[in-house]
Amino acid sequence: MTGKDVLKFANEKGAKMVDLKFCDMIGTWQHLTVPLHQLNEETFENGFGFDGSSIRGWRGIEESDMVIMPDPSTAMMDPFMQVPTLSVICDVCLPETLQPYNRDPRQVVKKAIAYMQSTGIADTAYFGPEAEFFIFDDVRYEQTSNSAFYMIDSDEASWNTGRDEGGKNLGYKIRSKEGYFPALPTDSQQDLRSEICLELERCGMQVERHHHEVASAGQGEINFRFDTALNMGDKMMWFKYIVKNVAKRYGKTATFMPKPLFGDNGSGMHIHMSLWKEGKNLFAGNKYAGLSEMALYYIGGVLKHAPALCGIINPTTNSYKRLVPGFEAPTKLAYSFKNRSAAMRIPNSGPNPKAKRIEFRTPDPGANIYLAEAAILMAGLDGIINKIHPGDPLDKDIYGLPPQEAAAIPSVPGTLEESLNHLRENCSFLKKGDVFSEDLIETWVHYKIDKEVRPVQQRPVPYEFHLYYDC
Repeated sequence: MTGKDVLKFANEKGAKMVDLKFCDMIGTWQHLTVPLHQLNEETFENGFGFDGSSIRGWRGIEESDMVIMPDPSTAMMDPFMQVPTLSVICDVCLPETLQPYNRDPRQVVKKAIAYMQSTGIADTAYFGPEAEFFIFDDVRYEQTSNSAFYMIDSDEASWNTGRDEGGKNLGYKIRSKEGYFPALPTDSQQDLRSEICLELERCGMQVERHHHEVASAGQGEINFRFDTALNMGDKMMWFKYIVKNVAKRYGKTATFMPKPLFGDNGSGMHIHMSLWKEGKNLFAGNKYAGLSEMALYYIGGVLKHAPALCGIINPTTNSYKRLVPGFEAPTKLAYSFKNRSAAMRIPNSGPNPKAKRIEFRTPDPGANIYLAEAAILMAGLDGIINKIHPGDPLDKDIYGLPPQEAAAIPSVPGTLEESLNHLRENCSFLKKGDVFSEDLIETWVHYKIDKEVRPVQQRPVPYEFHLYYDC
């Protein structure tokens, strides 16, 4: 749509307000709202000025003036606001020149696509992330100088089999690690997930399936059709927004936190990928598992740079509660056909070359989707340009290997700080084409260390009292 088309659409839908959404550096939508009469064709060229000094990871009060530029192609009606409201996703620009702000994640994925196209390797990158999530009935947490706790509850959780529910405990609780595909009444969130799917489709996403995931206590997954990198970034932002707001309609709370439960499965964000040129899938070929040589080089680049990528695709301290060696998480940097225990899997997509793709299983939904897509794409392109072959595939269940054999396979870093150190030391592949600026990488690393790693390191956790109080 053009700006003129957006104005016509807004009037046809009876919009009274316009919600301007943009993504902060960490990956959360921020917004401001204006009356519809403030939107005209010129605002799609000149944008709206605002104070960006308090946005996480952005420059401080000394350089606070910013401009958000509405992207007319993203306009749709917001499904959750009581007052009819047009929603538009925005890019963030500098006020002096209207040039892209280098800490705007949406601008970064745009630059990654432009760099890919400049190499002549491909003209289109498709992404299909599968972000798992939990929907809980209650969550409470607190941290003070002399106490700390968190408490999560779910009506379907295994720990509630003995709960007094006023004579209404019917016993349909999901045992730990047995949440995969149980039918009603055990799956208590069928209707909630279906309503999420309907809202996704109203917002232009083609839903493929939904189901309960492995963990007890309301873990779910909803898959929707792949799209180009920028469009998929926007759709993933809508996905998180819709999941959280539909859950709130039901009086529940949704989280994409990678590991909210001890002793049960965490939430990953497996990302399917393929590169195309002139309508042809460049990942289809006659090599291993029906891949092309280019696809193998792409895999080689991603696996080589994975320790650095983890600083972006697994960007929380909680991410490494999921990425624990010896369990089902994809910690081993190997590739394999069909095998879900490898970090990089080649799905058995059948003989159709258009369906050929690879699946990177290490990322989690705590990631900023724009930065994650851009970083993975840059790693893969580096693999193609430098012909980084991934070596032999590992067609074995990694979890069942003898300890010595398993130890020989490279692994992801064990902590966020370790990942950030890898990112700092190996980021040249991200800087090509000025996709990730030095300023963005340094800001990201410092923010994560100062705001997340160190504060978590400084605070005792309850289990430490269990281990050490009597020492």
